[in-house]
Amino acid sequence: MATIRIRDWTKEQLEEIQETESHSSHDSVIKSLLKDHELAQFAHTAAPTEESTESEPAADEKAFDDLTVFDELTTVDNEVLFLWCPNCGKEMAHLSVENPINIPVYEMECQRCLTHLDHHAIVGIEIGYPIEKRLVENTLQDDLKACVIDYWDRKLERLAIEGPEDTDLDHHVWQFGQYVRDFNWDWPSEVPVIGVEIGTTYRDEITGDVLEVLECVTENRNELDTYRIKRYGSDTEESETEIMGKESLMPLLLRRSLFVEENEETGHSGDSA
Repeated sequence: MATIRIRDWTKEQLEEIQETESHSSHDSVIKSLLKDHELAQFAHTAAPTEESTESEPAADEKAFDDLTVFDELTTVDNEVLFLWCPNCGKEMAHLSVENPINIPVYEMECQRCLTHLDHHAIVGIEIGYPIEKRLVENTLQDDLKACVIDYWDRKLERLAIEGPEDTDLDHHVWQFGQYVRDFNWDWPSEVPVIGVEIGTTYRDEITGDVLEVLECVTENRNELDTYRIKRYGSDTEESETEIMGKESLMPLLLRRSLFVEENEETGHSGDSA
């Protein structure tokens, strides 16, 4: 295969990024930079207007029309809203509200499972959603889970593109990960992960690298932990063991390229996330 000559300064910059973000090769660094460039181009061409940021997300952007995580609620049909816990699948409150809804922060404890939830996890159900039918079919819990996971996925993608403003991205990712652990959810393989778990194997869809999480080496509060991982390169069966902290993990999580690896595809063992 032909090689490309690069200047020493460029090589030094690539090596610095490779070390900082724990890439396996210069090729991995370049693929990451190209993805970041693509996101930047998208942000430039699709920057939201003031009017669009104040309106509720279009129905086709969400998994459900009448299920919405409280953080995204701006208007409610007939100004009647039911708040449900995605952990135990029970109603938490029944509210009469005025449109437009303008509650930036909302916290509440589920009286059934005693889980403390905030506006990033509580699900608002509008009267158009067939609650009784879903209860009979025993599918309501699945809908609540899918609604919240869809919101987390889109939320992190938007924050990565638009910028955090006053938002602490590290804390967002940590909080979403805590909810997954508290709810004991298996993460769907088709959705990019929002955190990593010990004993689980992941694939970076951009670089092709496989990451096997071996152990946690820190116990941080309110931010991502640091992990010892085994990295398998996309073009080799050889592995390297390294330490990955939030500086290395956050770019992978925010660009939405890290997925749970299916065991049968790799031969590298890993439990479900």
